[in-house]
Amino acid sequence: MDGVAKGRSMRIGITCYPTYGGSGVVATELGLELAQLGHEIHFISYAQPIRLTGPHPNIHYHEVEVSSYPLFDYPPYDLALATRMAEVADFYELDLLHVHYAIPHSVSALLARQMLAAGTKHKKLPFVTTLHGTDITLVGQDPSYLPITRYSIEESDGVTAISEYLRERTLREFEIKNEIKVIYNFVNCDLYVRKPEAAQQRLQYAPNGERILVHLSNFRPVKRVTDTVEIFDRVRKKIPSKLLLIGDGPDRSRAEWLAAQKGIQHDVIFLGKQDEVYEKLPLADIMLLPSELESFGLAALEAMACQVVPIATRVGGVPEVIEHGKSGFLADVGDVETMANYAIDLLNDESALQEMAKASRAVAQSRFCTTKIIPQYVDFYRRVLERSA
Repeated sequence: MDGVAKGRSMRIGITCYPTYGGSGVVATELGLELAQLGHEIHFISYAQPIRLTGPHPNIHYHEVEVSSYPLFDYPPYDLALATRMAEVADFYELDLLHVHYAIPHSVSALLARQMLAAGTKHKKLPFVTTLHGTDITLVGQDPSYLPITRYSIEESDGVTAISEYLRERTLREFEIKNEIKVIYNFVNCDLYVRKPEAAQQRLQYAPNGERILVHLSNFRPVKRVTDTVEIFDRVRKKIPSKLLLIGDGPDRSRAEWLAAQKGIQHDVIFLGKQDEVYEKLPLADIMLLPSELESFGLAALEAMACQVVPIATRVGGVPEVIEHGKSGFLADVGDVETMANYAIDLLNDESALQEMAKASRAVAQSRFCTTKIIPQYVDFYRRVLERSA
């Protein structure tokens, strides 16, 4: 453990929800970046994370198999995960686990740590929990989760949150006593960048030079994707434009129905799930993010890195990413009229659009690039290992 603290590469287990969503994206990209730095990364989950495509040096994937048994209506994934975590940690001599979402991942990590400590080798396995938002807001919907969520956070060897907003809300609602460090979400600024060929590629979706607006999410109700369609409908009445909708989820059919009702379905392009969103985002002028709540706003940050101006709601951690009037615009939830007016004014003023696009990129580069954030995680891991030695 002393060698780890002094700078040798680490062996890290990462668990996340592998489906589309900000936490899975961040966890996967974090693993990829750490592997590039020479650390050995082991993803432990029920499916391969969606952005983990192709072979990668220093990256291993371990599937969690959940056996079906007539006694259980719902197979106990958290127990199967804990067992797999302990197995992988023991066999590959992991230095620590990093779990994304307190429920159920930190509970499983806690069990794995206890299993290894009680075993014949008495192995120490510290774990870090990163809070992403839903694991905290879930308790507001179902208070029965509060005791186990609080306990798993307090038993974590290190806790991080993706925004000051989320840190403060967690401390307030859970009365947590241990430290929670804010480490912001990040973007690879070398990958998320507007390239010269984007102008030509735009013609695929806007053959007559129309403006392009984009929305990226998992189409859950909290993302208010129908508000995106409402905003676009108002913009389109003033300026020839197209709307690219990237992602999929439960509210897709509602968005399709609304676009058809308004007669704009031919200008609303559903691209579905995209593994390489960095190829699509730079084609747009404006990103629409009318969410009811965002603990950070990763989609906005990815757009900003691509010089796409975000127009979002003033909720959660979003104001920590977007400075209103300088690197984007903020409005109240449901205020589609104001958000549309921001877009119309910007699209009618090319110099203002370009100036704000460059400012958006500058914010991403100066505060949220991988080169700024990944070292914070590495330092945090080493401090946790030093305390656990």
